[in-house]
Amino acid sequence: MVILRFRKLPDAVHESERLAEVPERERPLESSLDLAPALRSHGASIYDRRLTMTVSPESALGRARERSGKRRPGRELAVEAAFGPLANALVRVLLPLRVPPPAVVLANAAAGLLAAFAIARGELVLAALLLQLKTLLDNADGRLARASGRVSVVGRYLDTEADLLVNAALFAGLAAATGLASLALAGFFALTFVLSVDFNVERLYHEARGEVPDPSVTAESHAERVLKRIYGVVFLPQDRLVRAIVSLRLERIVSSEEDAKRRREATLAYHDPLSVVVLANLGLSTQLAVLGVCLVLGEPSAYLGLAVAGVTLLAFLQLRRERIARRVLAR
Repeated sequence: MVILRFRKLPDAVHESERLAEVPERERPLESSLDLAPALRSHGASIYDRRLTMTVSPESALGRARERSGKRRPGRELAVEAAFGPLANALVRVLLPLRVPPPAVVLANAAAGLLAAFAIARGELVLAALLLQLKTLLDNADGRLARASGRVSVVGRYLDTEADLLVNAALFAGLAAATGLASLALAGFFALTFVLSVDFNVERLYHEARGEVPDPSVTAESHAERVLKRIYGVVFLPQDRLVRAIVSLRLERIVSSEEDAKRRREATLAYHDPLSVVVLANLGLSTQLAVLGVCLVLGEPSAYLGLAVAGVTLLAFLQLRRERIARRVLAR
């Protein structure tokens, strides 16, 4: 007889039933999974910088089974309608194969880089198909990591940094295909800024409501520390810039002379759900779907104009948020 642990049991338990728990705990990937919570999350990476902890397979499996997982205030329709369900189906295939999530990240980066090369060569339809494959894999890697309990520092940073590399290559390919190098450069910086605003506005939305983000993961290996350092150099400055702009605009509306209740109401109105919804639908999955449509139509330059126009939409959203906050204070 094998003694699994020493403790008092309220009821008699057959040893054969206790032994059956061991393989179940050792093989969480072979258990049935409810992947529905993954559908509720925003789908891609800066792009989707996931702030999750490295957890044990048992706790990851438990969270995957929860029906009432944490939900974004706004969800990306392209992910909800197409890429999310497809990614869930792909995860069900990859789980029993024990495919490591970083391998899926590298595969989606490879598809994106091949798409950029195809754009530069003028093979626009092939590029459009590769982009949708890249988006599918990009939506699957995080779901696979969470479902298998293999969330890691490497996956967290590699996903984000790979997306930035792919985006840079895509806009370089668009510059070569259209001959509009300046517009392509402006489009790249515009898209990067839009995605950063999306991430930070959602974070500020949760912070304003007292929702504590998941703890950051501690980097341990050399590779993890290198990826984290790159992440800090490339992304943290733009995060600080976006948060500073958003906070300063709010401070100009809500003075310290206001009572605490009115400040609270104005702050919540300023960090409104609709802004999060709109920004979620400017996410990377939607961006690449729109780029794919433009490529199929033979109009790659049209996407460059749309990417730059995204910054204009941000300005309208910001003005709207400020107007709502002022209305709350004027009551």
